[in-house]
Order: sequence, then structure tokens, then C-alpha cells
Amino acid sequence: MKNTVKNNQGKVNVLEKIFKLSENNSNVKTEVLAGITTFMTIAYILVVNPTILGQAGMDKGAVFTATAIASAIGCLIMGLLANYPIILAPSMGINAFFTYTVVLGMGYSWQFALCAMFIEGIIFVLLTVTNIREKIIECMPDVLKHAITAGIGLFITFIGFVNAGIIRQGGAIISLGNVKSPTVILAIVGLIIAATLLIRKVNGAFLISIIITSAIGMLFAIVPMPQGVIDVPPSIQPVFMKVFEVGKADIFSLDMLVIVLTLLFVNMFDSIGFLLGIADRANLIDENGNMPGVKKALLAESVSTTISSVLGTSTLATTVESGAGIAVGGRTGLTAIVTAILFFISLFFAPLFTSIPAQATAPVLILVGFMMASSIIRINFDDLTDAIPAFITFIVMPLSYSVADGIMFGIVSYTVLKLLSGRKGEAKTSLIVLSIVFILKFALL
Repeated sequence: MKNTVKNNQGKVNVLEKIFKLSENNSNVKTEVLAGITTFMTIAYILVVNPTILGQAGMDKGAVFTATAIASAIGCLIMGLLANYPIILAPSMGINAFFTYTVVLGMGYSWQFALCAMFIEGIIFVLLTVTNIREKIIECMPDVLKHAITAGIGLFITFIGFVNAGIIRQGGAIISLGNVKSPTVILAIVGLIIAATLLIRKVNGAFLISIIITSAIGMLFAIVPMPQGVIDVPPSIQPVFMKVFEVGKADIFSLDMLVIVLTLLFVNMFDSIGFLLGIADRANLIDENGNMPGVKKALLAESVSTTISSVLGTSTLATTVESGAGIAVGGRTGLTAIVTAILFFISLFFAPLFTSIPAQATAPVLILVGFMMASSIIRINFDDLTDAIPAFITFIVMPLSYSVADGIMFGIVSYTVLKLLSGRKGEAKTSLIVLSIVFILKFALL
């Protein structure tokens, strides 16, 4: 018995040394719970990503395996290299761009699309090593950082409402969903459960709500039961290393250049936005408004992007679902490591993990968005040169369904208003350069 206690204590000490738990006001139990909660919230990607890429002609089973392995590797790199409670998984915007624009729209092969993402990953690594991405983050004014956090909160909430079916396309743009639908009612019940547990400060509120909501849905046959528990992972061979099957003529084509540049813009500012927003929520930003170790986080993301294309799936990126783990106390890379382990395990328990319905995870996204949106109160609305760009930033994100577009509009409006109001000292040269680049991007791409 004594030996068991000593062994457990030894393991805790090792984890303390690696992840600096005490320094980050956390512990093993909290980080494990955060990792599990995060995985439960992001598990849908194991079904959705193969479905979307499958429409591009890729083998769905192989993409499932590639998605699980790539996400696990990305989370491991982020957890060990940057020690951030941030997870990496295929970006929902990029996989849609992959299938519907590059393959179905432009008529290129999925191998061509993977190659574009591989090239983008290499450029990302170079931009990170040369500190360009880090400098972009550093030049961001504090007011825009708070606006980005709030905007991502609204964006996450909007995604949650859409996933739940409470909001849908219709009317002029969007409309209220069918609130009489059993699936929508289930999501609303899940939201009430999650909110109640959160208000009562129950440990693991989000994870418990996901489990209870899933159980209710299955009990009343609203959502399907798991089709088994254990299964052999599909072979990754049909998509593995296919990125290198693209000819030189395609690699050096104008279309490839346009696609890579588009991916760079969207991915760079999506990732910067998510990193800033999630880091702000996790109190990872210091008193000077900077993120210690941000270069390692950016490097982890860029390396993972390259790895994912080689494995045979679309670009990995920081996910909004990271906020779910942070909301329950995740503060270190141990959260990401736990999520990585569960991604690996999911290869063999796919029927169980992929049975988690969107109606169970959507309430968590809605409430995580609520928590992040509270950053609005840190914006000084008395200074209109700050308040107007901040408002534009956080309102454009959900309305355009793009974090990157919100950041771009925010930076351009901030810079222009500072210059026109005679406060040139607050419009840094770097912001002016970025604004010009963004204007050219909107004009030419």
C-alpha cells in the first residue's frame, strides 16, 4: 500500500515538473477533467471531417483514422512544447474550403488540395521561426485583444445555437429553428442542465451535462444508440502520403498560388484570434498584454498543419472547443495531453465516441461563448476610437462566420480612425502595414 502511494506521488511530481501545475494554479485532477471535457466537446470532428472530405472523393474510413491520429499528434505537440491547454483538430472552415472550393468548385483533385495545405504549413513554419506571426500578435492593441475574445465568444455561441438547431438558415438570412423538434428540445434541456450545474458550481458541470443529455436523447430514441463499442481502425493507406503525388505543373500554377495565399490569410488570423481569445480566457496573457511562450504555441500549430496534410487530412488549427476545457479549470498542457490520449483511444472506440450527439455538446459551446463574451466589459466604450473598432471586430466574427475577417476589419477600422482623429501615435507602423495588406487582400483575392 505504501509503495502504491509513493508511486502515485512520484507520478504527480513528474507531472508537476513538466507542466508546472502549481504555478498555473491547477492540479492533475482538474487537468484530466478538462481534457476529457474538451475531447467530449470536439469528438464530433471524427464524424464530420470524414463526411466533408469524403465528398471530395477521399476514403472516409481512412480520413477518420488520419483525423484521429493528426489531432492526437497536434495536441501532444501543443501540450509538450507550449504547455498550453489548447487543442488542435481539423479546422471546420478549412475542410469546407478544401472540398467545396478547391475540389468541387475549381475541379482539382483532393491530392492537389492536400498539397496546397502542405505548402501553407511549410510557410507557416517559416513565418513562425522568423517571428513574423509573433510580431503580429504583439502589435495588437489591448482593446482589440479584448474584442477578439468577446467576438470569439459570440462566434462560439452562434455555432452552438446552429449545432443545436435552435437557429437555422431561413427568413432574410437566419431564423429560429423548429423549437417543437425533439432534437431541438433535447438541446434546450441540455442547455438548462449545463447552466444549472454551472450556477451550482458542480465540478465537471460540462462533462456531466454532456453525459446526461446524451443519455436522455438515447433513452427517448431522439438520437441513435452507439452501434457497438470497440472496432478495428480503418486503414490510413488510401490517403497517407498522397500529398506528394501532385505534379510540378500543378504545384507552380497560378491557382495553387491563389489557394495557398487564401489559406494563409484565413488560417493565420483565425489561429491568432483563437490563441488570443482562449489565452485571455485562461489568464495566459501577462500584464503587458503578451502571451509568454506564444512562439512555441504557433510553432506547434504550424508543424501540426504540415503533419496533418501528410497523414491525409485537412489543416489542423486551434479549436474553439478548447474553451470548454479551460472553462472547467484547464490551465496547462496536461489538458491537451489528456485530449491527445483520448483521440488515440478513439481509434478503437469509434462507435462509442462518435455517438455523442451535437445536441449534447452544443449547450457547452453556448455557455463557453457566454463566458468569453464577458470580455466586452473590459472595453472602454467612452473612447470611440477604441469602442467602434472593437464593436466591428466582435460583431463581424459571428455575422461573417469568420474570426479572420473580424480581425481584419477590426485592425483596418482601428488604424483608420486613429489616423483620422489625429491620434497617429496609437496607429503603429505595423498596424498601418497590416491594414494596407488586408485592403489589398480584400481587393485582389
